[in-house]
Amino acid sequence: MNDSQPRVAIVTGGAKGIGRGCALELAACGMDIALVDLLDDELARTKSEIEALGRRCLTFHADVADFAAAQKIGADIANQWGRIDVLFNNAGKANPKGLLDISEEEFDRTIDINLKSCFNWCRAVVPTMQAQGAGRIINMSSINAHSGGVTSAVSKFSYAAAKAGILGLTRSLAKELGPQITVNALCPGLIKTETPNAVIRAREEELVTGIVLNRCGTPQDIAQVVKFLATSEPMFITGQDFIIDGFQWKL
Repeated sequence: MNDSQPRVAIVTGGAKGIGRGCALELAACGMDIALVDLLDDELARTKSEIEALGRRCLTFHADVADFAAAQKIGADIANQWGRIDVLFNNAGKANPKGLLDISEEEFDRTIDINLKSCFNWCRAVVPTMQAQGAGRIINMSSINAHSGGVTSAVSKFSYAAAKAGILGLTRSLAKELGPQITVNALCPGLIKTETPNAVIRAREEELVTGIVLNRCGTPQDIAQVVKFLATSEPMFITGQDFIIDGFQWKL
């Protein structure tokens, strides 16, 4: 690893929302950013914002559930930039269907996008991180991993199951990959992005009454925790999940 080169972060689902906010925060910290998403216009916008901060940015149009694509892109980034320091497994997709409404295909797709994608990308970057002797992995789970999908949630059981699986993956990989690589997870509550979901649009005023800090979270709230886990030295935290919900006591 060439320590004279800027650190490199990969952000899946980095084109908009939480991924975009975290990518911009990491770029502001001096990192070069690789973005993975399926939204080409939003990828181009976020790339230009990162470059306006004076950082390099690569974009990749790819489905995070595609194992082969993850391996190829991970190798391409390592070859082009010589290192991978941070992986933020942010990409995910909601599923509002209940047990008797969801199809097998829809259930499998929810698991693939939210959980299998974390395996795909960890497998893609860990060899590079191990070779360089250090790395930080941050996995996006959800408050639903603890509470289950409920009336105030966008998603139901399939999403909650995938996000709970991420917590098990995080704890296990923290043991397997330490001490060189730290692995932690985030469990956001109600987060309002630039394109709020249908639940927030319809019920924001009602929902924030159940949050002690009396507001929805923002991508910037998540970005501050991502920045800490990605950059703090020394780092004595691994295998943990961080609930970022303003203390959402009324679910």
